[in-house]
Amino acid sequence: MRAEWRLSNGGRPAALPQRDAWLLVTIEDGGFPVVCNGDLRCPVTVWGSERSGLFSPGGQNQFEVHAKLPLDEPLIASAAAVLEGVAEGARAPWGEATPDDAAVDISYQTAPTLQGPPSPRRGVPALKLVEHIHAPEIRCCLGWLNYWSSAAARAIGFPDLARDTDLLSRSRRTTSGGWVVQLTDAPLDLDNPAHLNALLRAYERFPEIGGRAAP
Repeated sequence: MRAEWRLSNGGRPAALPQRDAWLLVTIEDGGFPVVCNGDLRCPVTVWGSERSGLFSPGGQNQFEVHAKLPLDEPLIASAAAVLEGVAEGARAPWGEATPDDAAVDISYQTAPTLQGPPSPRRGVPALKLVEHIHAPEIRCCLGWLNYWSSAAARAIGFPDLARDTDLLSRSRRTTSGGWVVQLTDAPLDLDNPAHLNALLRAYERFPEIGGRAAP
């Protein structure tokens, strides 16, 4: 798969024979526009945006890379490799990949209500907003697939051979020394009690994630 197409105003793929040159002239506010694989039957899109340090962990400016993929069997099988490739290519401190339905539930962990603090669903913990997390290596939440650079893994104490046997059975080491950690074998579905329990156990194991650990 090569992201060498852009999306036209009508949402159709248009070939980019000089993609890199096109990206250079279309950079706006530190980000790059959507590029895609040109396949309407199995669309994959990638785009980038800059996040100010005012709204980032540790107060440091960040560059975010986003990718959207269809949740079909071939891409489920390669999702960990895709996350690793994007994260390592961007030299990211962390990253995650999560199905849309579970991601909506996870968003409630930080979304404020009219009454004030977040009101998470399903008993998962409330998390701090990213700008209130003290270190850029600390991830703001967990997902189905989690990429932690070597620095991010050290910051949360992963791996601990005595406590992380189950997680290590679904983990892979990256070429840079980071980790891709998969919470459940199948894509995360929080209607599944086993998946919800896996997420809850992971939050209990890593209180640093979401800024919940005592300073």
